[in-house]
Amino acid sequence: MKQRIEDLALFGGAPAFDETLHVGRPNIGSRDALLARINDMLDRRWLTNDGPYVRELEQRIADVLNVRHCIVMTNGTIALEIAIRAAGLSGEVIVPSFTFIATAHALQWQEITPVFADVAPGTHHLDPAQVERMITPRTTGILGVHVWGQPCDVDGLADVAARHDLHLLFDAAHAFACSYQGRMVGGLGDAEVFSFHATKFFNTFEGGAVTTNDDDLADRIRYMRNFGFAGLDRVDMVGTNGKMPEVAAAMGLTSLESLDDVIAVNARNYHQYWRELADLPGVHMVRYDERERNNFQYVIVEIDEGTTGLSRDDLVRVLHAENVLARRYFYPGCHQMEPYRSYFPHAGLLLPHTERLVTRVMSLPTGTAVGEPEIAQLGALIRFALANGPAITQRLGALAERIP
Repeated sequence: MKQRIEDLALFGGAPAFDETLHVGRPNIGSRDALLARINDMLDRRWLTNDGPYVRELEQRIADVLNVRHCIVMTNGTIALEIAIRAAGLSGEVIVPSFTFIATAHALQWQEITPVFADVAPGTHHLDPAQVERMITPRTTGILGVHVWGQPCDVDGLADVAARHDLHLLFDAAHAFACSYQGRMVGGLGDAEVFSFHATKFFNTFEGGAVTTNDDDLADRIRYMRNFGFAGLDRVDMVGTNGKMPEVAAAMGLTSLESLDDVIAVNARNYHQYWRELADLPGVHMVRYDERERNNFQYVIVEIDEGTTGLSRDDLVRVLHAENVLARRYFYPGCHQMEPYRSYFPHAGLLLPHTERLVTRVMSLPTGTAVGEPEIAQLGALIRFALANGPAITQRLGALAERIP
């Protein structure tokens, strides 16, 4: 337990944790079940090209999400790019800047301009009113993002899309096994896209999927995933190689078997963080709506420097020195990254709520690699740092002045 600010590792003390705590450490599931599937795959010598594990995984996911079609892919970004192309998007598509950069890149990669709209005040989600302001004759779609696994304003965006005859897709990378007004995420809009990257609570090592209730769209996505093949020797459209290999599907099926257990651990961690941090002045912890289904994958806090006397960035520096790899999300915002910073140098003027969020939001370690003792110790560390916020800020300022 830290007693003085000199005890902080940033100022020469011993780190609070010997082993580094990560945001998004992979969940493994049953090693025996995974290895049994891999051995079966090797015995059959069917390693890729729409194998039995891929088909089983697609059906299992479709059942979990109560959606007609699930098309798994090699990763979430390829899945998003194929969904965008299959839906026929072009020109401009409206997206939040407060998202992972792949959301914008998946459009720009196909020479579609991502137009950044602001999030709604008090939320981390795309504001339908701001989306409507950004519509031009070149706009063909809206790409919403279910940040932290919490669905965005689906109905509000659907209303805007319907009135302006626009496609509506959702980046659901965070939202596997979550619900919106009692409906599972996966069947909303024209299509939804998931990431099954190793850092997600449900993973296939590396992977992703598109889900949809649109039969024609699903057919186009399947063709595009496999070079445009519509038969053994027949190619009907331009495509790419987005196929998931069997070993990734084997991991996905294994992960599905432990899905409820992982969610239970995430929920336990979330509730303990809430007990540790919710009453701290200047700390706002993002709450899950527990009337819905949640995966509790992310523990997100906002730091109000005006109250704590310590900025989010300096708190992250303190935690990193203690071997806690807290993350700044989604700093600094897509509009401040290249090439968008050069394309739209004044975009921030239209994104005041996004600009505020990217200086405040921090993600804390959770998942099956983090237990109750670690969260209790981390909670005490954060309380100590914030209780000494002004002194830490002053000390860091003095150190900076000494650097030539």
